[in-house]
Amino acid sequence: MAKLALLYVEDDPVGRGLISKAISLKFPQMTLLVAENGLEGLQLYKKHKPELVLTDMQMPVLDGISMASEIKRLQPDAEIILVSAYCDIPEYRTRSKEAGITQCIPKPVDHRKLFSAIEKSIAEAEREIS
Repeated sequence: MAKLALLYVEDDPVGRGLISKAISLKFPQMTLLVAENGLEGLQLYKKHKPELVLTDMQMPVLDGISMASEIKRLQPDAEIILVSAYCDIPEYRTRSKEAGITQCIPKPVDHRKLFSAIEKSIAEAEREIS
């Protein structure tokens, strides 16, 4: 397995800290990059080109869907997981799909669902690498 990187973008400092810690413990072999808004996330993406992106939807400066659209323009194969309280709202589901987001995890985050989504994206990223 190649060493993969995951970019996690979340504006809430408490949530960002908790999820970052959980990801680091569950996936210690993965490089974790963390940003606090979509613009910072996009800059980190351009610099490091991580295979996976996990992002909140509503953030200051640049929202997660807009950031995802820009990332998909740069790298169509990017695996992007959205974390949002709006996963089940049709308008947001449509916007997410149009942006190329591959999965949506509802808030509050169930770690089992989150880890399962990350594992699915890892498998997809590894298929694209090989």
